[in-house]
Amino acid sequence: MSERVAVRKTYKLFIGGKFPRSESGRSYLVQSSNVPLASRKDARDAVVAARAAVKGWAGATAYNRGQILYRAAEMLEGRREQFVALGVPGDEVDAAVDRWVWYAGWADKLPQVYGGANPVAGPYFNLSSPEPTGVVAVVAPERPALLGLVSVIAPAIVTGNTVVVAASPTEPLAAVTLAEVLATSDLPGGVVNILTGAITETAPTLAAHMDVNAIDLTGVTDASLATDLEVKAAENLKRVLRPALAEQDWAADPGLARMTALLETKTVWHPKGV
Repeated sequence: MSERVAVRKTYKLFIGGKFPRSESGRSYLVQSSNVPLASRKDARDAVVAARAAVKGWAGATAYNRGQILYRAAEMLEGRREQFVALGVPGDEVDAAVDRWVWYAGWADKLPQVYGGANPVAGPYFNLSSPEPTGVVAVVAPERPALLGLVSVIAPAIVTGNTVVVAASPTEPLAAVTLAEVLATSDLPGGVVNILTGAITETAPTLAAHMDVNAIDLTGVTDASLATDLEVKAAENLKRVLRPALAEQDWAADPGLARMTALLETKTVWHPKGV
């Protein structure tokens, strides 16, 4: 019997809840697997999908969003060994599961902490309520490939935003496998869109896109590229989360900063009844 030839796995992008190939037809080799090299057209398609999902996701109840994030944690834990086989340390997978659960718990609590009734001098109610910013482009950190990715996606979507993520180009398998987890976690299509490939190709397109409301530059390590992306983002006054000057401890308590940074505060006045 002749020796069996192994079938090389071919991964795909994650856009609009589906797994399309890159329109460019390009790919690159990572751990004996073909990973798509996303193009500028793929980035634009991902923004269209994210925008289409904004209304339904932002309009969902906080309870519903929390349940979906918790479901993502369950599905991720069930595929722990698959991530370990890809080279993700087991304790990192566990930390990523815990991170999903942590953010899921904040879904219906953040409005109470970040919003509320304001004292005013007059016969009025003055109420402040947090609302999502909209479509958020995210450059994910290079490492840790899974925990870092979850730590930038979860705070954005739990608050009602939709995201387009430029995943780590050197360790993309965690991202494309996480896409498979999210596709089976009741997450509506378009809420999370994941692009793999060169950051220098997709990030400028996302930064300049007029239908992107905010951009998170956490994973940008090149200072000149970060500056270029900020300049492009200024064209439509995008909110910019700048990359940290020092290396981040992704295992530490994440706090509320990543959630509140991607919220708008809506304030409503209402007269008191007589």
